[in-house]
Amino acid sequence: MSRVGKKPVVIPSGVKMELKQNILTVTGPKGSLSLAVHPQVKIEISEKEARVLVDREDNKKERALWGLFRALTQNLVDGVTKGFEKKLEINGVGFKVALQGSNKLVMALGFSHPVEVDVPKDLTAAVDKNTITITGADKQRVGQFAAEIRELKKPEPYKGKGIKYSDEVVLRKAGKVVKVVGGGK
Repeated sequence: MSRVGKKPVVIPSGVKMELKQNILTVTGPKGSLSLAVHPQVKIEISEKEARVLVDREDNKKERALWGLFRALTQNLVDGVTKGFEKKLEINGVGFKVALQGSNKLVMALGFSHPVEVDVPKDLTAAVDKNTITITGADKQRVGQFAAEIRELKKPEPYKGKGIKYSDEVVLRKAGKVVKVVGGGK
């Protein structure tokens, strides 16, 4: 049995969940999200909870789908109630970030030109000194946008300059050791 799949998804008050033609739609205070459900997965929705089921619990592929769709359903419920957030830090001399308007990040990352990134409409970005906070209802979209920003200038291992997640640990390497030639008799 799938340990994750057999747990029910609790539906909090103020959240509405419905399944029509293998499309699961969850609506809550932070918006509405939908998910295409695999044909081998069934979702039973009651008043206070939803259960994810599969036909054959002993089949390895269906067990994997069972746990996956239970986790995705839980993410939809969490997204429309609490939302998701990723924080990025920019480290380096002269590296700066600013929010232009409400939907454009302008960054100085050591290139000869400023880097401009448009924030998607369903996400919000906030800048505090050299920290970017990305929030939104869809966990996948928040994580993907944060990864795209990090990809612009990955942290390098010698000085740690670049864009990193706030909880990421950058392993530092030692620099080159210079030997002194003819230093004594």
